[in-house]
Amino acid sequence: MSANTNQNNVAIAVKNLDYAFGHGNLKKQVLFDINLDINAGEIILMTGPSGSGKTTLLTLIGGLRSAQSGSLKILDKELFGASTRQLAHARRQHGYIFQAHNLHHSLTALQNVRMGLEVHPHFSPKEMNKKAAKMLDQVGLGEHINYYPDNLSGGQKQRVAIARALVSHPKLVLADEPTAALDSKTGRDVVTLMQTLAREQDCTILMVTHDNRILDVADRIVNLEDGKLKPLDAVAA
Repeated sequence: MSANTNQNNVAIAVKNLDYAFGHGNLKKQVLFDINLDINAGEIILMTGPSGSGKTTLLTLIGGLRSAQSGSLKILDKELFGASTRQLAHARRQHGYIFQAHNLHHSLTALQNVRMGLEVHPHFSPKEMNKKAAKMLDQVGLGEHINYYPDNLSGGQKQRVAIARALVSHPKLVLADEPTAALDSKTGRDVVTLMQTLAREQDCTILMVTHDNRILDVADRIVNLEDGKLKPLDAVAA
């Protein structure tokens, strides 16, 4: 598979990144000297055993944690040393898909997707509703916009989560085990959908996964074991 990349346009540049939990005698290092460059437009899958640090690295890249060392440049913004306000601003530029979809059960599918636009103050309520409805239609849920999560299947909930992540047309989408709770066919459909929409919107995807059935969607695969990143492997075309 050929990536729609520009070698001079790096979406993610991680240099000499370490990370540890705790302090003093309780301190435990979980990431060791991480170096990773991802070009704009690439679809990268991150694999590795449970507890290897994949989710920690993803949350650092997503601005959900503060970097402790090294350099973490995301969409040309340095996150190491960033203030809480700067991290919040950085998070608005990303789409984040959680393993458990994290939908608000008191909100309809439309309202859940709209949340992806509410951090962008330049959209009017009417525009947000229109964009959210259009994105739900793109993920095959055009007739379910007024459904609440409890009335949706697992695959449909994950499609709502994808719509929420992509509705603002972010340049970067981060996904943490998006197929973990799905059966084989639904998982494949969800990832193919992510791949298609990402290509249409020209965004970069970094996805953590244990699902060997979806590795073929990647432009490259990175392996994280014991907090250390293995060399990138190109996926055969």
